[in-house]
Amino acid sequence: MHTDPTGPTRPSVVERELELRLILSPEHGVPVPARLAYHTDDPYAVHVTFHIDSGHPVHWTFARDLLVEGVFRPSGHGDVRVWPSKAEGRSVVLMALSSPDGDALLEAPTPQVSAWLERTLRAVPPGTEGRQLGIDDGLAELLAR
Repeated sequence: MHTDPTGPTRPSVVERELELRLILSPEHGVPVPARLAYHTDDPYAVHVTFHIDSGHPVHWTFARDLLVEGVFRPSGHGDVRVWPSKAEGRSVVLMALSSPDGDALLEAPTPQVSAWLERTLRAVPPGTEGRQLGIDDGLAELLAR
């Protein structure tokens, strides 16, 4: 069996805990402890867990590309929308999440989100996600038959 040195590697996780703000009204928000997680064996997705210190954490999974783009310009539609903004002179990323259980608008500090995203992009550069999953190898094998 041929081993590709640029192919899939041992799965790893890039995590960051941070405090988000749940926006209740234009004047009022409450802090929400959260964890951002990126798994190299699920290279297209990011995972966000809210209320990490409670007995009932809330998990969301959506495309990494959506969050990367949302740091710079409005991105997404439907259940997950992300866009850059300013709050009290600070750069923030807003995430609007919709589900049958309700809607939430969350604010995250752009520098922390960007630093974490950069770590995920170093772990799995854009365009190499398929290699992480072995898709390229499987396709090559299939076409060689």
